Amino acid sequence: MEIWIDAEKYGNHSHISGHKVWEGQDPEVASVALDDFRGQEEAISLIGMVPWVMLRCSDWKMIPLENIVAAASNSGTKIAVSISEEIDVQGVAFALEHGVDAIVIPPEEMAPSLWLSAKMVAKEKISAKSEDNVSDISVATVSSVTTAGLGERVCVDLTERLSDGEGIFVGSSSSCLCLVHGETVPSQYVPSRPFRINAGAVHSYVMMANGSTKYLSELSSGDQVAVYSGDGLAKIATIGRLKIERRPLLKVSMKSQNFTGNVILQQAETVRLVTSSGSAISVTELSSGDEITVLNEKGMRHIGISVQGEVTEK
Repeated sequence: MEIWIDAEKYGNHSHISGHKVWEGQDPEVASVALDDFRGQEEAISLIGMVPWVMLRCSDWKMIPLENIVAAASNSGTKIAVSISEEIDVQGVAFALEHGVDAIVIPPEEMAPSLWLSAKMVAKEKISAKSEDNVSDISVATVSSVTTAGLGERVCVDLTERLSDGEGIFVGSSSSCLCLVHGETVPSQYVPSRPFRINAGAVHSYVMMANGSTKYLSELSSGDQVAVYSGDGLAKIATIGRLKIERRPLLKVSMKSQNFTGNVILQQAETVRLVTSSGSAISVTELSSGDEITVLNEKGMRHIGISVQGEVTEK
């Protein structure tokens, strides 16, 4: 985390060697007043368009800052914020654990305690810097299959057909999503519907085409989801329709050496997961010890966007 001197607000002072001086104008920095939702929208609209976005806020609010930090993650745009109170250093430096890339503060002789905190936090961030988030298609072992009562489940109907082995990643934890197979398998009782994935309960995460996640309850016609096979991304598909109905549910719990997770799905023979060999297996036939395909992600999600940090979802 960089420390900038706020010369625009406080004027030039001595003892500024080694730190950027912010004077209010820089072709690589877009300055935004973050005083209401319009400022948040303006800041987010600039992400990916400029190297830096510098935020000023008359009354600091953490939620809009977290939203902007999440939006800027892996975008190439860095975030700087102007603060003047020592109490705000920790909050902005570790917003969503990742935090901002620079703080803009009064000259050191005007705020020595603020500078002391800023320098300590900057060193802490360097020492605590972790690896980038990694998403890996891997295998988990089913630990249990139990009833989960009645609930609302979502059928995702796409505008194109899926092939055998293809589906979408869904789960109760964003760090462990299961590959839910499309309804491509014929049955003597119902016709196959290769455009459909009976995806699970409304609270579940689903992987979108742009790498973000949404709750199944948030999906709408026209949204695009990522369709995977056991080998990786197969294609991008558009949602044509959603069917939300109350049905009996099952909870499938799984684990590996590094993570645990679960997915809640309709209790029906036509709902299938993908095994480690790439074949489809009905949730009503699953048993402890079966191996299924999952997407394991290191990190966490904020409003669906992958950011560095730790979170526990049970």
